[in-house]
Amino acid sequence: MLQFKKLDRSLVICLLLLGVISCLFVHSSSSVFEQYSSSFIIKQSLYYLIGFVTMFVVATLDIEQLKKIGWPFYIIMVLLTFGLFIAPESIARTVNEAKRWYQIPILGSFQPSEFLKFAFLIVVSKVIVAHQEKYKHPSFLTDMRLLFIIAVITIPPTVAVYKEPDTGMTMLYMAMIIPMLFFSGIQKKLLIIFAAIPVSIMTVVVILYVKFNDFFTETVLSKLSGHQISRIYGWLQPYEYPDSSFQTRQGFLAIGSGEFTGKGYLQNNVYVVEKHTDFIFANIAEEIGFLGASFVIALLFFLIYRIVLVTVEAKDPFMTLMGAGIASLLAFQITQNIGMTIGLLPVTGMTLPFLSYGGSSLLSNFMLMGIVMIIYKSYSGYMFKAEE
Repeated sequence: MLQFKKLDRSLVICLLLLGVISCLFVHSSSSVFEQYSSSFIIKQSLYYLIGFVTMFVVATLDIEQLKKIGWPFYIIMVLLTFGLFIAPESIARTVNEAKRWYQIPILGSFQPSEFLKFAFLIVVSKVIVAHQEKYKHPSFLTDMRLLFIIAVITIPPTVAVYKEPDTGMTMLYMAMIIPMLFFSGIQKKLLIIFAAIPVSIMTVVVILYVKFNDFFTETVLSKLSGHQISRIYGWLQPYEYPDSSFQTRQGFLAIGSGEFTGKGYLQNNVYVVEKHTDFIFANIAEEIGFLGASFVIALLFFLIYRIVLVTVEAKDPFMTLMGAGIASLLAFQITQNIGMTIGLLPVTGMTLPFLSYGGSSLLSNFMLMGIVMIIYKSYSGYMFKAEE
């Protein structure tokens, strides 16, 4: 039986604070403009309760038990992900041109791609550790074999998620797996090649956009969906494409109007589409201003700081890989969400961890926190030893 005193209390307190903030602003952002028949605070509170219970349940497992559930969980999530393509609209409804969710009576929607994060984390870590144990002195060919196996595991379901379409989630997978590869011990020249490919592609894309815009439009953009093209132009030229950038521009206005101290709770009057989900940070900045928004950002990065501290003390490579993946994933997701809200990055539909409304996102992140708790209870961390 899990003893609560063996959990990282700082993480638990941080998550409780984020839960209170989330419920308050989900209520505020979903009730002021009467966009919806009711506020989402009751559902969000329920999701948080289920999330904490899930985290505690995951934390009761030991490392060997966690390894055992990795492959079965991966197979189930992959099947559910591919199942969306053939599922009838009655159980998998298309929303905003995307088919990502199964409809569950009473509880709402279930998004398999969110839980693929948990599956990828365990399975990829297992594969890397098995490779390290088998090849004490790895060569270029053995490391290439490792990359091939990881590609076989991750690329097919990732492509399926991209086709839903969900570009943001595919970016999250990469943000999690790439740091795990860095800590896998593979040869540095392979890492350089691996990193050079996306950097080179992005460099070419930027050059084409700046120097050869017509060619860029006819070749690169023609391969994307209309929705993706709209988001790109809405980001790059928000005032020249007002229809595509409406959400972004309203986010600017909401954040700017909050000024230093904000307008006060429930005093938001700038309409932003989906303000309780992807753009909840705009609502936070509008109501509690720069000061309050800065506190929320500090709280989120304190969460990552604790995960890093727990991870660096882990003596087991399996734990180190998982901790690195979790910290990187959350850091990227927070940066991307806030960045798109303030117009620095393109809108991807990525939620703000532990703050945006949504059951699948919240529950999957609490499962990741359960893994962090397993690492914490197994190895005492620097300056915060667990009590006996």
